[in-house]
Amino acid sequence: MSDHRDTGAEADDVRRFWKGLGLPGLVDVHTHFMPERVLHKVWAYFDALGPLTGGVEWPITYRKEEGERAAVLRAFGVRAFTAMLYPHKPGMARWLNDWAAGFAGRTPDCLHTSTLFPEPGVAVYVREAVEAGARVFKAHVQVGAYDPADEALDAAWGLLAEAGVPVVIHCGSGPAPGKYTGPEPVARVLARHPRLRLVIAHLGMPEYEDFLDLAERYGQVRLDTTMAFTDFSERMAPFPRRALPRLAALGDRILLGSDFPNIPYPYVHQLHALERLGLGEEWLRRVCHDNAAGLFGLSGR
Repeated sequence: MSDHRDTGAEADDVRRFWKGLGLPGLVDVHTHFMPERVLHKVWAYFDALGPLTGGVEWPITYRKEEGERAAVLRAFGVRAFTAMLYPHKPGMARWLNDWAAGFAGRTPDCLHTSTLFPEPGVAVYVREAVEAGARVFKAHVQVGAYDPADEALDAAWGLLAEAGVPVVIHCGSGPAPGKYTGPEPVARVLARHPRLRLVIAHLGMPEYEDFLDLAERYGQVRLDTTMAFTDFSERMAPFPRRALPRLAALGDRILLGSDFPNIPYPYVHQLHALERLGLGEEWLRRVCHDNAAGLFGLSGR
């Protein structure tokens, strides 16, 4: 999407999708906004086919400056979105959280997002972020290369569970496995904090069924759809069709996520990929809007 004409045409397609479902718009729980120099480093990593991309060609479809990216989401009719950001080393999280608080302040339709890392003082800055109004956290086990069950995070997880603040966590082993990815470390976190509102990013790709197990076991666990079911992901990590009934049964805990702007296809393709699952319009209404609207206390239809 390199010009306004193309974006406008796609916006028409996206709006047609949610209007056809009788929705007031979309709520996307997995979009990335971060300091520009950090985001440009992320893009450079994708361009270079870094190891965590799985060595797959990954063109960035929405390589625009910050204001333009937010305008694209608004043109699509995304009522609320997030600023998923994450540290890859100690000492970054508090600085990122300060930036994200400023971004949320100047971007009213962005759900105030924060992050964390296993390091001294993490519980202190997590509490500060919650008290400052953070509505969602991001944890990236793959990029951060840490064990989510690390004792250094235990107090922070407890605080977030008590506050009821959701945490979108990239913990599946796609597109490339990390030392601590997979369901087992997350299962240890949930065993200690069963009320923690974890949102499993990418439906836990490629360990889909293992993470569905956790969602069925823990009533506060949710999953986001980010990149799942798209042609791009189905080539690498196809979702097992035998698990579709389980996905349907969890319809009140599946949330729309996209990975915008860092996706190698148009935004509307994610929506069509969900539609072609054939799980019905009520399921789509919940996933694309109602579940997240309820979770974050947004005004209804």
